[in-house]
Amino acid sequence: MRTDQILTRLERVFARLDREPERPAHLQTPQMSRHRVVLLGSTLAFYLAIVVAVLTTSWLVRLDWQIMFFRPYEQWPQLHAFLDYLVVLGQRGPTAVMVAAWLGWRSWRQHTLRPLITLGVALLLLNVTVGAVKLGLGRLGPHYATEIGSAELFAGGDIFPSGHTANAVVTWGILAYLASTAVTRRVLSIVSAVVSLSVGATTVYLGTHWVSDVLLGWSAGLLILLALPWFEPLIARAEAYVFALRELLRRRAETGRMPAPVVSALTPLLSAGGKWQLRRVAGTAAEPVPQPVTATAAGTASTPATTATVTAVVAVHSAAPRPAVHPTGRPHVIRSERTPAAPAGSRRPPHTERAAARGAAARPVAGG
Repeated sequence: MRTDQILTRLERVFARLDREPERPAHLQTPQMSRHRVVLLGSTLAFYLAIVVAVLTTSWLVRLDWQIMFFRPYEQWPQLHAFLDYLVVLGQRGPTAVMVAAWLGWRSWRQHTLRPLITLGVALLLLNVTVGAVKLGLGRLGPHYATEIGSAELFAGGDIFPSGHTANAVVTWGILAYLASTAVTRRVLSIVSAVVSLSVGATTVYLGTHWVSDVLLGWSAGLLILLALPWFEPLIARAEAYVFALRELLRRRAETGRMPAPVVSALTPLLSAGGKWQLRRVAGTAAEPVPQPVTATAAGTASTPATTATVTAVVAVHSAAPRPAVHPTGRPHVIRSERTPAAPAGSRRPPHTERAAARGAAARPVAGG
């Protein structure tokens, strides 16, 4: 796909965003209220408590081993097929595509890029925070455990906290965060909570995560959602930067809208005065052509006609042999083919009828 086609499609997308420069009044940007700060602090304390409980091999680690030996997938095997599909709601790729499609439609309808940028910021925070803890603690999963009763830390694993659970909390919770009304936000909060709790419990049922992994995953995802209002200024600046970049690309496209090959192909057809003009063959002097002409079967110019088109002019010009070309690329003819110059150095030959009416002292026609 060429660059001009890409710019044209981007222009169509941004044209929709330009229809309403201001956002609708009912869209409220979440603020870091006192209630949110209290929830953030409580969740952070719970997060740290889970980490300390696993590091000290406390009762939580013993609970992990008890549920692992219980093997829920063997106790209720009839649920295995269904839960294999349900756990997909916590995978990074499918959920990001589904939620991004919905938020893209929201951006199209509300004429703002904030939903998509907010999703990108939330996923970036998720990858950085959860990924750092995973690699730093290096915990092994239940299927790869080596010592009964051990926390299985610093063994090269990447299971703590649960990425499926944290991703489910952030990806589906972002829909509630970006809701436009209080009722919609309340309903979407309940739906996202049910989905994230189901995904976390499913990973324990399948034996891919410890219980402590899921608890820490819920806390990690909730911390990101609660801290998002602090990143709203960054989201606003990113949106302004995208629109400024769009304007820069638009100006560059407007200055170079006509491709260079088209300009070079049309240059030999233009006379010095800016009018369409043809020259005869066999070295005879050219005649001024005030209007387009038609072409005969032999490829020579016929009597001027008012209904002739520019296509006929191009055909006649291409049929006749071209004169010598100047090294600079500009059209050039020999002196014997030039028309007599107009008085006082005018580049356009005087009109014969006007010259006859005014006499020998006729004023020259201004160059076009």
